[in-house]
Amino acid sequence: MTPPKQNTLFVATLAKGLQVLRAFDETHTDLSLSEMARITGLEKSAVQRLANTLHLEGMLDKDTVTRRYRPSHAWLRLAYAYYWSDPLIAQAMPKLIDLSQRLGETLNLAQLSGNEIIYAARLPCTRTVFAASIPGRTVPALCTSAGQVILATFPQAERDSAIRDWPLRAQTPRTTMDRSEIARQIEGAAQSGHAITHDQMILHEIGIACAIRSADGRAWAALHCSVSAHHWDEARVRAEILPWLSDAANAISPLARS
Repeated sequence: MTPPKQNTLFVATLAKGLQVLRAFDETHTDLSLSEMARITGLEKSAVQRLANTLHLEGMLDKDTVTRRYRPSHAWLRLAYAYYWSDPLIAQAMPKLIDLSQRLGETLNLAQLSGNEIIYAARLPCTRTVFAASIPGRTVPALCTSAGQVILATFPQAERDSAIRDWPLRAQTPRTTMDRSEIARQIEGAAQSGHAITHDQMILHEIGIACAIRSADGRAWAALHCSVSAHHWDEARVRAEILPWLSDAANAISPLARS
């Protein structure tokens, strides 16, 4: 990719505006100008102009008392447009709904986004916490069953590079930080066609994922199911969830290739 400073079509002001928007996340739901400047590294005067423009254009709401900014409903409109633009979501959703009704557990369509997994569609169960029910959450790909089963479909050199260089972030005291162990898990996924993880994102959670392969055999997405270890063990997950999850992923794969 051409570096922005060498790309004559690159609009630096627009890029700075996007930096301001990206400052908001699950830990920064409303921000002052000083906080936006600190997070983005931009000058406060520039942030003030950008935030005011984004407010006038409807992208940010502004509290008239505290003068703090937060995302507006325009973000939902953008998400709505995205859902209509991604055919895989439309193809996967009927399968997710069917699996949710059959299994009564949390189902996700997970997609690879850079070196992270992003949950593009989520069907929570009654035990799901709020944070695990919202589409758009991202987590390190190496730490998840979905990321591991996707990487298992990559050529060996690309797989080795990802295992070596992609970031790890401990979400629980039991998150695997040993890259050699992650490599072993991904190799196991390459052999079996599915990946299972324990306690990686949430303690006492078992995650299982099956890849949705594209035309060249590589996967950029996976179907993922998470269950409580208080109610399930790995043997039961393999016996009662894996067949349904595998069949659904295989049914979606030919559609993903068209």
